[in-house]
Amino acid sequence: MESAPLSTTPAPEPEAPRGLFAPYREDQGRHVRMVAFWSLVFFAGFGSRFLHDILVQWPRLRAPMGGVRIPVVGVDLTPAFLASMALFLVCLAVIHRWLRKPKIADLLIDTEAELLKVTWPKGQEVWNASMVVLISVVLLGLFLAASDVFLFRLMRALILGTS
Repeated sequence: MESAPLSTTPAPEPEAPRGLFAPYREDQGRHVRMVAFWSLVFFAGFGSRFLHDILVQWPRLRAPMGGVRIPVVGVDLTPAFLASMALFLVCLAVIHRWLRKPKIADLLIDTEAELLKVTWPKGQEVWNASMVVLISVVLLGLFLAASDVFLFRLMRALILGTS
């Protein structure tokens, strides 16, 4: 009885696609990746808009180039607009590339996995906890206001000798 020869070479593992925008563990952590992406895009847009507002203060950067107007959005094509849009597009590419790095992607995937383990409170629990906090804040505020009035009158009586 002869046995089949054992293969000493392991089967090759499928290699992840490589390239500039190759996905890393694409099927995991989708929600957190999406939230992170759009949050960073919002900040990039805010920064680009801020840069545009600064650049239009100079007349040379505010003047329309050849009277061209972008039809859909109704914006004049100015050097300030081009510079801020270029910055936004570069930021968009950098954000997209950065979020696909294995280290960052693993962090976001682990974050989503941990968030799925959390036991989130129900509506009634949130309402009850909010009422406890609200009542505590009101009572503490009343106590501090009464203490302030009492100490003010005490100091006025001690310093000025009046009641």
